[in-house]
Amino acid sequence: MVKAVVAKIDARLRAIEAEHRVVIPLAVESGSRAWGFPSPDSDYDCRFLYVRHVDDYLSLFVRRDVIETPLDGGLDVNGWDLAKALKLLLKGNAVVIEWLTSPIVYCGRPWFRDEFLALARRVADRELVARHYLHLGERQRHAYFADDKLFQLKKLFYALRPAAALRWLRLHPGEAVAPMHFPTLLAGCGAPDEVAAVVQDLIARKAVTRELGQGKLPACVAAFIDSEFETSRRLFDGGSRPSTPAARNEAQRFFRAALARCVPSG
Repeated sequence: MVKAVVAKIDARLRAIEAEHRVVIPLAVESGSRAWGFPSPDSDYDCRFLYVRHVDDYLSLFVRRDVIETPLDGGLDVNGWDLAKALKLLLKGNAVVIEWLTSPIVYCGRPWFRDEFLALARRVADRELVARHYLHLGERQRHAYFADDKLFQLKKLFYALRPAAALRWLRLHPGEAVAPMHFPTLLAGCGAPDEVAAVVQDLIARKAVTRELGQGKLPACVAAFIDSEFETSRRLFDGGSRPSTPAARNEAQRFFRAALARCVPSG
């Protein structure tokens, strides 16, 4: 990471805390740099979780549960209220899990990340998480890739990553938290050698060029993606369902404990 850029991100986060009267216990990289396939000109996609003061949560006039800042000089810095993140986690939103497992942390309190991730491992519904990746991957597959047409090669990762996450979840039946870092994810899901070779080539090329150009969908990659999506439709075919009372109670306890530890009383 470029020190000057990290310093700008730190300054942006401090300004957010002061302007919005919040505490940021975790800020991470969430984009291609954290996924392990950046380009030389990739944006810095900083995502953070924040906690408001107690009286803001008790106010009659509820504040927005997101804080957004303008994209400026390749810095994309936005965040979610902890309450929003917890509710989405209980609904199977994998974005929260990815933030908690990002290999690049800009700032934060170690206890917060450790305890939130431990909570996610206990309460995340793996079927809902899998359906998140399935719906995401199928949207990307249909939007960008036709087997006989050219497309921007960098977009191949958009469908490959959800497919690999689904395979990882299928091969780790007791887990709901898949690795965010794509090379680690691919290695952990036992992807076919020819798929791994295509990915390694694309990552190496993407690291040194701003534009991979166009190409057709490799047959081995198409087979891998479509097979995983088809299998996941069979395995994770249930409809939406509410979180359990036990999971909601655990999330509530974590929220209250984090609020007490992050925000000074008085």
